[in-house]
Amino acid sequence: MAHLMTVQLLLLVMWMAECAQSRATRARTELLNVCMDAKHHKEKPGPEDNLHDQCSPWKTNSCCSTNTSQEAHKDISYLYRFNWNHCGTMTSECKRHFIQDTCLYECSPNLGPWIQQVDQSWRKERILDVPLCKEDCQQWWEDCQSSFTCKSNWHKGWNWSSGHNECPVGASCHPFTFYFPTSAALCEEIWSHSYKLSNYSRGSGR
Repeated sequence: MAHLMTVQLLLLVMWMAECAQSRATRARTELLNVCMDAKHHKEKPGPEDNLHDQCSPWKTNSCCSTNTSQEAHKDISYLYRFNWNHCGTMTSECKRHFIQDTCLYECSPNLGPWIQQVDQSWRKERILDVPLCKEDCQQWWEDCQSSFTCKSNWHKGWNWSSGHNECPVGASCHPFTFYFPTSAALCEEIWSHSYKLSNYSRGSGR
């Protein structure tokens, strides 16, 4: 009798684990086709045939509109009124990484596993610790070494009195490497840990 109960209990545990795994797999799949509840995102992902330039890789299934993709390529767009050239002209090599970052944030339907709820006036959700392949992070850092900035966290602390971001009082412009001494510092700190440097390479399958 005790043996029968043990077998039944074991079967019950196995069934519960299988159900939990099935739910987890389904949940992960569902998270790979969602849009954030944020300022310019569509409610649901879908095709956008005319996404602009660096945003075009997402045209078959996108969370951004064509207009958003065009604005993502401007120096001071209506999206966030953010000025890349707050410490002089940012190099084109550096700027392309920020445009790509904006396109990923606005357009990708595959950020679900890293979406977190936030209580902010301009968005209800954000991304946290999205893994970046180490080559991409390293290239971003290298391409921005000759550009200048005055802050290490670009999410907060700016002077917005002019209608776009300007360096706060007392902040000095220095090369990126002054505020971001390593590639990890740049990728992880610049947007309040929206990204996390991965140990894996591009094409690793991880």
